[in-house]
Amino acid sequence: MMNHRLFVDTNIVIDLLVKREAFYNEAQRLFTQSDLGVVTLIISSLTFANAHCLLCKHLKADEARKYLMKFKVLVQVAPLDDKILELALASDFKDFEDAIQYYTAIENQADIIITRNLKDFKQSKLPVMTAKEYLDR
Repeated sequence: MMNHRLFVDTNIVIDLLVKREAFYNEAQRLFTQSDLGVVTLIISSLTFANAHCLLCKHLKADEARKYLMKFKVLVQVAPLDDKILELALASDFKDFEDAIQYYTAIENQADIIITRNLKDFKQSKLPVMTAKEYLDR
């Protein structure tokens, strides 16, 4: 595997953090690749905020923060800026959050978008695949 810059969609991050049974193993394998320095994983700051909100439903706020501090070393957190918002607002994406994710990937020179919702990125100019598809290549 080359050292790809992979943009990781929110659903994959949540699979890892809340250990979604059907999807955890692939997410864990992907994030292990980052820990080993084989890939660079990029996530949107929006994903980081959403993950915190979700974790707070299951953990105390201070525990959620500690969990995210450990997680943060595995990823590059990309900022959500004015340009990304403008591109997302002007896009043809039906889902605004998907548009934000897509343009964050583009603006941060990702090679591939990793998601479980391939249909959400039909118009992507970047390759889009699941974690399993990427890891099985």
